[in-house]
Amino acid sequence: MHNSTPSEAQAPLLWSPSAEQIRASRLHDYQQWLADRHGVPAGGYEALWQWSVEELDAFWQSVREYFGVVGHGDPQPALGRREMPGAQWFPGMRLNYAENLFRRAPMDPASPAIIARREGAPLRTVSWAGLERDVAALAGQMRAWGIGPGDRVAGYLPNWPETVVAFLACASIGAIWSSCAPDMGPGVVLDRLRQIEPCLLLATDSYRYNGKRHDRIAQVRELLAELPSVKRVVHVPGAADEAPVPDWRDRVDWAEALRNDAPPHYERLPFDHPLWIVYSSGTTGLPKAMVHGHGGIVLTHLKTMALQHDLREGDRLLFLGSTGWIVWNLQVGALLTGASIVMFDGNPSWPDAEALWRFIDEQGVTLFGCGAAYLVNCMKEGLRPRDIAKLDRLRAINATGSPLPVDAYLWVYEAVKPDLWLASISGGTDIASGFVACAPSLPVHAGEIQCPELGVAAYAFDDAGRPVVDEVGELVITKPMPSMPLYFWNDPDDQRYRESYFTTFPHVWRHGDWIRFTPRRSAVIYGRSDSTINRFGIRMGTAEIYRVVEQLPEVRDSLVVDLEYLGRPSFMPLFVVLQPGATLDASLKERICADIRAKASARHVPDDVVQVDEIPRTLSGKKMEVPVRRLLLGAPADKVASPDSMQNPRSLAFFIDYARQRTAA
Repeated sequence: MHNSTPSEAQAPLLWSPSAEQIRASRLHDYQQWLADRHGVPAGGYEALWQWSVEELDAFWQSVREYFGVVGHGDPQPALGRREMPGAQWFPGMRLNYAENLFRRAPMDPASPAIIARREGAPLRTVSWAGLERDVAALAGQMRAWGIGPGDRVAGYLPNWPETVVAFLACASIGAIWSSCAPDMGPGVVLDRLRQIEPCLLLATDSYRYNGKRHDRIAQVRELLAELPSVKRVVHVPGAADEAPVPDWRDRVDWAEALRNDAPPHYERLPFDHPLWIVYSSGTTGLPKAMVHGHGGIVLTHLKTMALQHDLREGDRLLFLGSTGWIVWNLQVGALLTGASIVMFDGNPSWPDAEALWRFIDEQGVTLFGCGAAYLVNCMKEGLRPRDIAKLDRLRAINATGSPLPVDAYLWVYEAVKPDLWLASISGGTDIASGFVACAPSLPVHAGEIQCPELGVAAYAFDDAGRPVVDEVGELVITKPMPSMPLYFWNDPDDQRYRESYFTTFPHVWRHGDWIRFTPRRSAVIYGRSDSTINRFGIRMGTAEIYRVVEQLPEVRDSLVVDLEYLGRPSFMPLFVVLQPGATLDASLKERICADIRAKASARHVPDDVVQVDEIPRTLSGKKMEVPVRRLLLGAPADKVASPDSMQNPRSLAFFIDYARQRTAA
């Protein structure tokens, strides 16, 4: 694995910021402020990062002061309890996410907060004043329904302005928001929402994708039947000209919920009061329901969006993603900086492959974010956006979700725009931000992520827990961050939390990514070191796929791995053990894929379905996903598993041969 990666000397320099661009950045202004206010010497990014992780308290206090975070109470100390997990930030402060967001609104209340495009509907603009009015109205209605701090509210909504309104209304009263995208099947949604028992559900009857209307009336009916905690469902109209009126129980229409104006009121809450619950997945059991706090997200998103991504008032951010992906939350966080967000709901390649690039140009997007797979697909399609759009205002592109191959870097600079800040970033749902990302003062090298984020003590550890440089190791975080989960929902003793991050290296966060830091602190990600499937930017646990596949009467057992690896196309095979007498013919393959698409996720349909005699298992009966994945990525068989640790060591023979065939092909 190590030998197949380009060395630092081989990573070509593709772009460097000019002195003028650096001086215009928020990061430069912050560094000057630090020097003037706190005597921190202005220097290069490396020195600033080093100071930010060595002086955690001073750094996060400076973020609070520099951005003028509003709240009350004693801001000292910044970090109370320091041990991970369980670090406690700003224990004496009270604040509110929504109040801080609207405080950053531009002077002109008519300026756009949201510009929204959805398939089959006209472009829509929501002003800052209009957004705050709708948020206050919905929050007032929620209070009238008896919803208050700590109550859970769930959305089954697309990437629409109504979803932002609903989230901010929850934040303003201290209710806890949780979101699932409507292209997720009811089973997957119920695995999430049953855990948190929402009292209110906001849902749409339909959405459009790829020019087609997708009805969700029956799916929502199924959700309501299985969620007795839901007392009301707010109906957000979808394709209104085509959809029948839903027959959902306890239904309230969106217009009715926003009918009565109310003065904006923001409940100031403890710094660590839950803001939202987001979901990731392990390889067994239910998805992990991760809770983030108001204060930690306010500080982290200000730091990430303004200092790392250089968002400024007047900028326009478009981050391509659904409401089931954490980039949606990060997108809304851009409003904290005073920038506008441009919401794109639908297929970016509809009605043609160049549609999204034209839209970016028409709307004056300054920062475009997407999954790396989208850029790779554009490259493979032979697109040249610069030939069909001027892209005058486009200043930066972010790519995340999976490693961005070198040839995709080169394609962006040749086919999109030569003077462009291309930033590959890597973080996760777990922290709602980035571990390693970008800085406007640093150059871009092909295949590399520019830097660790400020305040993020990110390193590569070898198996012995020692930091390594210019070698591939486990991505670890050695000091606490404000946006680490407060806890997992329904995990009272923090057992799942500790098992997820802190068992490999005690009191050190192991994220599950292979990473190499170069001597200049840029980074290269080599994919997941655990078995969570990260498919087209959407993470899903393998257990969620197994629950669907193994319900089929013909399937006795299964194992899925995603062979995502830097510089190669992602390939996800599903291995199945069939019941005696069953045959893996074309019809069964189609049914397996159709069930995964309908009941789990359309983005997690396997590239191939392969019959095997048995699935490799440990002595305790666990499926050996990580060893199989490593084997199929080229690791020697004797390095991935000891026969003594297996129930059925002979089962590996098939996978050894399969790996050999894949390599030969």
